Amino acid sequence: MSPAPSQAIPPKLSTFSGLRVFVGAVSGMAMLGAGAVLYFFNPGTHGFYPVCEFHQLTGLNCPGCGGTRAAYQLLHGHALRALQDNALAVLSLAGLAARGAWFKTKKFLRRPTGPFLPPECFWPLLVVAVVFTVLRNLPAFSFLSP
Repeated sequence: MSPAPSQAIPPKLSTFSGLRVFVGAVSGMAMLGAGAVLYFFNPGTHGFYPVCEFHQLTGLNCPGCGGTRAAYQLLHGHALRALQDNALAVLSLAGLAARGAWFKTKKFLRRPTGPFLPPECFWPLLVVAVVFTVLRNLPAFSFLSP
């Protein structure tokens, strides 16, 4: 008879730290490249940007409609124009930046952070997006439409 296979727990594999650096560098370069394209090519005048399928099918504005134009305006320092294009996207970016600063401060001070966005945030954010979508498609709130 052969001996029974060992029930020992295999060693935990650690991630290669060089891989994290590589992924971070590639991601950073991709974001920089996308930002450069957005900075130099206005989405309002260049047709190679993706179109909103929801808007094409229904004629209504989704919560993301105008987001690319808002990012273009933000890159050029026009915050009020960006708010007119998509207020939800601009305010979401500001909220994410604030949360990121809080998160990095906690990590720097070596305090427990938890997840970047806790699961409890999902439903309130979804409700905000749905309410924003409904409001921006009503005539009384047309100022929310791009």
